[in-house]
Amino acid sequence: MPPRKRASTAGQGELFGATSTKDIQDILWQAADKLRGSMDASQYKEFVLGLVFLKYVSDAFADRRATIRTELHDAGESEDFIRDTLEDEDEYTGENVFWVPVESRWDFLAESAASGRIGELLDAAMLAIMNSNARLKGVLPMIFNRDNVDQTRLAGLVNLMNDARFTGHAGKSAQDVLGEVYEYFLAKFAAAEGKRAGEFYTPASVVRLLVEVLEPYTGRVYDPCCGSGGMFVQAGKFIEAHRGKTHKADISVYGQEFTERTWRLAKMNLAIHGIEGNLGPRWADTFADDKHPDMRADFILANPPFNMSDWARKTDDKRWKYGVPPQGNANYAWLQHMLYKLADQGSAGVVLANGSMSSKQSGEGEIRQAMVEADLVACMVALPPQLFRSTQIPACLWFLTKDKTSRGGKLADRSGQMLFIDARNMGTMVDRTERVLTAEDLARIAGTYHAWRGTPSAKAEGTAYEDVAGFCKSAELADVRKHEYVLTPGRYVGAAEVEDADDEPIGEKIERLTQELFGLFEKSAELEQVVREQLGRIDV
Repeated sequence: MPPRKRASTAGQGELFGATSTKDIQDILWQAADKLRGSMDASQYKEFVLGLVFLKYVSDAFADRRATIRTELHDAGESEDFIRDTLEDEDEYTGENVFWVPVESRWDFLAESAASGRIGELLDAAMLAIMNSNARLKGVLPMIFNRDNVDQTRLAGLVNLMNDARFTGHAGKSAQDVLGEVYEYFLAKFAAAEGKRAGEFYTPASVVRLLVEVLEPYTGRVYDPCCGSGGMFVQAGKFIEAHRGKTHKADISVYGQEFTERTWRLAKMNLAIHGIEGNLGPRWADTFADDKHPDMRADFILANPPFNMSDWARKTDDKRWKYGVPPQGNANYAWLQHMLYKLADQGSAGVVLANGSMSSKQSGEGEIRQAMVEADLVACMVALPPQLFRSTQIPACLWFLTKDKTSRGGKLADRSGQMLFIDARNMGTMVDRTERVLTAEDLARIAGTYHAWRGTPSAKAEGTAYEDVAGFCKSAELADVRKHEYVLTPGRYVGAAEVEDADDEPIGEKIERLTQELFGLFEKSAELEQVVREQLGRIDV
């Protein structure tokens, strides 16, 4: 029999030569982008990420299958026993690997790519996986066999992904590489969708900052507006970096998402990173239908919609302990929801619009005052501009806690105190429109908080907290009262000290600069006179 004909695989040679995860990401993105066609942005995002997920579960299944065969062969088992064991679903699900039916396995799909039926086969593959794995019910997209999908290009993309070298990149596993491809695609979609990206994507450096400050090593981690699950993924990476991959199981993940498609993206994102998560049985509005009513979190990380005016407000809601939030803005509804969900020693990091720090409209000032007087606000961070592609609204971070005591000597007692950090001048522009916080920026901000709080990581490094003019200030509650409970860091940190780079006496420098200024005024007047004379000669 002649070899099976393969579909066109433009870029395949490049992929064979790819030497890094970044190479794979770029080549796959270029190939996937050719499929955009007439799909709307949200459908296209689900379409491409669905393929990445299918590739992941199939690869993980194949890896587990190979391991089973090797172990049984080495143990001297018969071929019949090995064959039967390979079809035992418990051998896979018991190792946290999804069972993948024959018709959903990537090698079968790649072999069938040139059949002209690849869209039909992909839809059937998605359905078969969902029917075989309860955790994936209703999660995977079945949108490949539609008129607006170019089946030839789709077949080419399947072949390209089949040939990708997802192992051997700086010692990373296939799961890690595919996870990074998924994250890369999410970031690319966010850049392409602009303002619409806010519902599913928080900039990676902002997520990392929240995680670096809170250090969620163990316990319940919650996000009431989880988007595509980036907070959870970064928490898992933090734990791996500091304590090893096996400790990811030390956290329990809880989340909720309002949008169906985004909820699906989050479910796939967690699965592809090997994170067990409870995102509720389906998507839902956190204010109208809390899917985790009795859960109390040790850590909350969240980036709610800024200044949301259309939300499910009930004036008698038990969450409004510090005041009923206004109908026209949900900022203080989110803050109070998170305070309600915190455990007694829990901490939260929340991204909000800058206006939340100072607004006095519709009772927001009174709610903020009540929260401050209850000693619930630990730290405020003013962020630099242009971190978010989805909005130009300036943003800040709120860090909340129910317990600022020393907790038996483990921490510094910060009762009645708040830390203010002004990071508006930090970050690096990566293009004309987007800024990112560098590793050094993150280390400085997080390190300042840990030194102030006296956390184990700060003690291990031997760092002690000090106020730095223009950057950070530890303020007493009395100071906040003087500022009428406005929490803008710039009011507290003061101006940065400016170093004098020369030995010129300050009095002489002022006199010299004043004379130079007067000289400029004189030149300006002379130029103005010349312009007037030239205009007077023009015959209008």
